[in-house]
This record gives sequence, C-alpha cells and structure tokens, in this order.
Amino acid sequence: MMLKAVFWDMDGTLIDSEPYWHDSELTIAAAHGGYWDKELAWQGSGTPVPQVAQRMVEHGCQLSVEEIGKGMIDYVAKAEAEHMPWIDGVTDVLKSLVAAGIPSVLVTTSPRHLAQNLVDQAPEGAFAGFVCGDDDVEKKPSPAPYLAAGKLLDIAPEDMQYCVALEDSMSGLTSAAASGATTIAQTGYIQTDTSQGPQFASITSYAGVTADTLDGYVRQRVAA
Repeated sequence: MMLKAVFWDMDGTLIDSEPYWHDSELTIAAAHGGYWDKELAWQGSGTPVPQVAQRMVEHGCQLSVEEIGKGMIDYVAKAEAEHMPWIDGVTDVLKSLVAAGIPSVLVTTSPRHLAQNLVDQAPEGAFAGFVCGDDDVEKKPSPAPYLAAGKLLDIAPEDMQYCVALEDSMSGLTSAAASGATTIAQTGYIQTDTSQGPQFASITSYAGVTADTLDGYVRQRVAA
C-alpha cells in the first residue's frame, strides 16, 4: 500500500457540525441585537471563529469578538458532547484505516477541547493525534497545519503526496493541496461551490470508501 496516512478536517468532513455552528451564531445574534441569517452563516463555513465573530459584530451584534467566539464554541462543545454528528459512513472508513495500519491525524481550526472531544468519541485507535486552532501553527489556507500533521508522523514534506487529506471548504482544500497531500474534497455537506478548487478528486459520500479506495487515489496521483 502506497498510502502513508490520512489527514482529516473536522467540520463538514468528519462530522456534519455546521448546523450546530450556525445555530450558535443565529442564537447569539438574536439575543444581542445583530442581524444574521443562514446565508451569512454558510459564508463563514470553514473560516476561523474570530473571523466569523468579527463579521457578526459588523452586522450589529452588541458583543465583542471574544465574547461571540466563546459563546459559539461553548454552544457547539455542549451539543457535540451530547451527540457527535458523524457523517454517514465515516466511522467505517476510520475502522478500515485502523485495520490496514494506516494512521489518521485530525487537522482543524477548532480549539483543542473540541478536537479532543472528537478524538475521544472516534473508533478506538483511529487517530494518532491532532493539529488544532490552539496550536502555534499558521492557520488554513496556509499549508502549515498539514505539514505539522505530517511532522507528527515523521512524514517528510516530499512524501506528502503519499498522504490523503480530506477537506470540504476552499480554505481547507487550498491548505491541504499546498502541503503536497493528495487532496480529496468532501462536497456532500457544504453549500459553497468548491468545484474550482485545487483538489485531486471529489466525493459526495463515504459509501464504499475504504483504505484501499484512498490508496487508489494516491496511486492515481503518483502515476499521473
């Protein structure tokens, strides 16, 4: 097997958590004098929480960026602790990778406790570690988070092509592709158009996806 590792974005890739984030934004805006709607919420998908909070301030929310961000994260943390909204079939993919001896690393802009909560609820042995928004690493769309994930597994930058990165947002796809990883877009759970992104391939679901499937993408890319 050519596949060395799989790197996973979190929101919209492993879990269908955007409804939680959007509900948090709408709830906070409604309670504190701001205007916010689903379209604005989707425009912020895949971007760091402080950027979303700043836009909410610009739309009239009478809280600071820090207060909005904390409120959003607390809301989502509580919701995910009660129910982790795994995307259909993704835990089977994780189990297939464990069985094949292929490590996974979570690469997210979310804070540490949200990343740790997901890892704790994942299939046993699925994740070798994570890179999160609290780490001192340049954020997506920089390639730095994915290069840091590779470093966790002692994978050299020139060998990133043998790793698959799964992402959903344009920011994340740009980050993953710039790191050299074989980048796959998950398009089933985001409403923004990523068809012109830098990904090697796109999928809409995890039906039938296994470690062998992901290894196949690496082989196709290397051959190309």
